Amino acid sequence: MIIGVPKEIKNNENRVALTPSGVKELKKHGHQVFVQMTAGDGSGFADEEYANVGAELLPTIEEVYSKAEMIVKVKEPIEAEYKLIKKDQLVFTYFHFASHEPLTRAMIDSKSVCLAYETVEKADRSLPLLVPMSEVAGRMSIQQGAKYLEKPLKGRGILLGGVPGVRPAKVMILGGGIVGTEAAKMAAGMGADVTILDLSLPRLRYLDDVMPANVKTLMSSEYNIREMITDHDLIIGAVLIPGAKAPKLITRDMLKDMRPGTVLVDVAVDQGGCFETTKPTTHQDPIYIIDDVVHYSVANMPGAVPYTSTLALTNATLPYAIQLANKGWEKACKESNELKLGLNIIKGDVVYKAVSDAFNLPYTPLEKYI
Repeated sequence: MIIGVPKEIKNNENRVALTPSGVKELKKHGHQVFVQMTAGDGSGFADEEYANVGAELLPTIEEVYSKAEMIVKVKEPIEAEYKLIKKDQLVFTYFHFASHEPLTRAMIDSKSVCLAYETVEKADRSLPLLVPMSEVAGRMSIQQGAKYLEKPLKGRGILLGGVPGVRPAKVMILGGGIVGTEAAKMAAGMGADVTILDLSLPRLRYLDDVMPANVKTLMSSEYNIREMITDHDLIIGAVLIPGAKAPKLITRDMLKDMRPGTVLVDVAVDQGGCFETTKPTTHQDPIYIIDDVVHYSVANMPGAVPYTSTLALTNATLPYAIQLANKGWEKACKESNELKLGLNIIKGDVVYKAVSDAFNLPYTPLEKYI
């Protein structure tokens, strides 16, 4: 198969979809790999490293898209890329369709095959291609939250871990999945007073067993959230419904009950955000303030640490990319239910129910293709 790796062009996105190591593995399987020049620079991988393992370097993004049968990316295509995607071309990347109708309609119009990292799902309901970036984003949410609690950055002026004789910051984490767990580990390690809210009692029991003493668990409800927001300094949105829009757990009217300088970090922004006031921001302009509450909602948080993120992501995606390249998407998805669940749009048909529901689009059962 001919595989193309374009340079990511989303604002401040420095990750790359294949490392030189990944290219070498695909070459061993007999595949041809085109990499756009400088695609790996942001993650610390030079063109020479790709050339040395057999990648063919192309100067423009247009050439990569025109030659490739399968495009492997990190982030969803942005508007400048829509017209480059060809009929029947397989695009393997994060899409997050349910939060972005123009992208969804553009991919329908392209008649391409869209296989989304975020909905590849194992039998135990885990999301193997979302996990590594969730781990990075969960840890980063505390790092960023601690920074924006500083007074010069419009926060309350609180040190996350406090000091002897002064209480630490209170951190509220909505969601006890991968993001929430990693956020809690980081916040607890820095000495904060942490509470994780979730709807699953088994998950809360597990977290209660494994977390340190400064992490508490609480059943998630609107009542409990409204009670807690009045005295918490940092609130992390870490809720995920695979492939669907995130629920709005912090509403606009709740902001007036928060103290000035409270910081909200919405890691669910890719799926529409779990705060009603969330709007996507960039690393270049990461925050905005509503009712004296600081909002941080960068849509590609792991892009700020591209070396770590690229290695973590490609460790997870490469085995699936090899399956798709070796067998073609139809045979690979027939033989792997995990990959089958990653299919969102096929040749103009929406085959993932949560995406069709998000925009009232016609739904086509996967059985038409697989």
